[in-house]
Amino acid sequence: MSNTNVETVTSTRDRLKLGLAVLVIIAGIVAFSMLEGRPPLVRVGVFIGSLVVAALIAWFSEPGRRTLSFGRDSYNEVKRVTWPTRKESTQMTGIVFAFVAAMALLLWVVDKLMEWIIYGLLLGWK
Repeated sequence: MSNTNVETVTSTRDRLKLGLAVLVIIAGIVAFSMLEGRPPLVRVGVFIGSLVVAALIAWFSEPGRRTLSFGRDSYNEVKRVTWPTRKESTQMTGIVFAFVAAMALLLWVVDKLMEWIIYGLLLGWK
């Protein structure tokens, strides 16, 4: 029986690589806490070093290569996006603020109307 969704299938070797990457990150966290008396630069350096090593280990797995490929494709797609001009962004922001203010006013009026109906007319409270 063959699996048609090849993207989700990983080999045992890839699973071991990803597991090792997670263990390296955990070791970095433990080392960060164990080096409490050391200068902060050393502690942060050890932790960042563990992240780099874990990223390198994960990069050599198939899911890591797919993730890198996805990142490259996403970056290329973002470069093709037509971004709005400053004027368009300012105008759309103004429209959103005006709509929010109008909705707030409408909801306030509805709230006061319901308050008047419920407390004033039905319950007789003032």
